[in-house]
Amino acid sequence: MSHAYPLARNVTEALDPAARGARTRTEAEKLSDGLIVESLHTEWMSVSEEEAAAKMAGTADGLTHGFLQRYEDDKGAPILAVSYWRLVDPAAAKKAAKAVKAKKPEPAPEVKSEETDHTDDLYFRSGRTKPGRRKRFVDPNQLDLFEPNEG
Repeated sequence: MSHAYPLARNVTEALDPAARGARTRTEAEKLSDGLIVESLHTEWMSVSEEEAAAKMAGTADGLTHGFLQRYEDDKGAPILAVSYWRLVDPAAAKKAAKAVKAKKPEPAPEVKSEETDHTDDLYFRSGRTKPGRRKRFVDPNQLDLFEPNEG
């Protein structure tokens, strides 16, 4: 069985047992009732043992399977990961899109060529670069080891 995630505006709506679930983004968009599916969002909640057990038991139905996962922090306290399709109003989505478009990226600072050169003579003198292959020494008397071919 694959995971299905509830459609909700926030984490409290996602934990509601009556929340509708969708497996894919396309399915979530069909069930969203005019709201825009922003993303598959995950929120982390620190809860007590009793709350964790109650939330895990309350969402054990087959419709929204797998959206709630239990983890532990370094001290052993339970942490719940709640994944859900985050829904937003179309007007709020348009405002957010306009805000992103209106925000102009800052130009990159100009870097002088003197500042980009971090190498110096010490780097090349200290033996960090590999020298070319050294030619192997060939003894000129090497052929004297063999007797001349009599033929």
